[in-house]
Amino acid sequence: MAGRGRHLLTLSRPRFWLYLAGPVLVGVAHGAPSVDALVDPAVVALFAYFLVPANVLLYGVNDVFDSDVDEHNPKKEEKETRYRGDPLVPAAVAVSGLVGVGVAAVTPRAAWPWLAGWALLSVAYSAPPARFKTTPLLDSVSNGLYALPGAAAYVAVAGTQPPALAVAGGWLWTMGMHTFSAIPDIGPDREAGIQTTATWLGERGAYVYVAACWVAAAAVFAALDPRAGALLAVYPVFVGGVAASSVSVDRAYWWFPALNTAVGAVLTLGGLWRFYG
Repeated sequence: MAGRGRHLLTLSRPRFWLYLAGPVLVGVAHGAPSVDALVDPAVVALFAYFLVPANVLLYGVNDVFDSDVDEHNPKKEEKETRYRGDPLVPAAVAVSGLVGVGVAAVTPRAAWPWLAGWALLSVAYSAPPARFKTTPLLDSVSNGLYALPGAAAYVAVAGTQPPALAVAGGWLWTMGMHTFSAIPDIGPDREAGIQTTATWLGERGAYVYVAACWVAAAAVFAALDPRAGALLAVYPVFVGGVAASSVSVDRAYWWFPALNTAVGAVLTLGGLWRFYG
């Protein structure tokens, strides 16, 4: 049983946990009307859910429906794991979904559309009939799902909807994040007959697309707050550096979580600074 538990933990991609939980922290930091609101029960529930159970759901669905594709992907042998028919995985996905319903019950109704959108896209990205991940551009656009926990958290503490520019900027950023993360999979995906934005554009074209998404994200955030725009400008510089260097994208892909954590921390501290500055 311990081995199966470790399998679930690996499946949930601990390295990427903050991809969902981090936006919750950013949304709360910028939406909270007071320090006390930072530890509101709804906030705690959202952070706890998007830290682990939501990742089990998102990546569990992905691995179940990608089991044949993953046979061609070498990273499943190293830092990730393959789904091999263990019934514990779909059971854990179902439980994670039920936990999500419970979290929604303690979250203001105004946040429900964001949570529902996250759940819908998380399943539809990998599962048929939609299976957005196999359609170029739709795979990228649907990854706006990573921005939705932050929007839900903002609503939970602010009682109002987040700025449209923040949502748009976050969505554009996630589009670039998705395609950058798909570049190392171009070979395995082509071998498996899977079409993605990255396989469609090729490595060089994918780099251009990622840079364009991140430049657009930085510009949108700059319209909201020039400091946020300047911070987000680190991403097109990063991808340009990777593309122009001799560093393998397979290696740079594993640096990406560290960059995201650093940028997310600055965004979060920036939101909290108004309480202490």
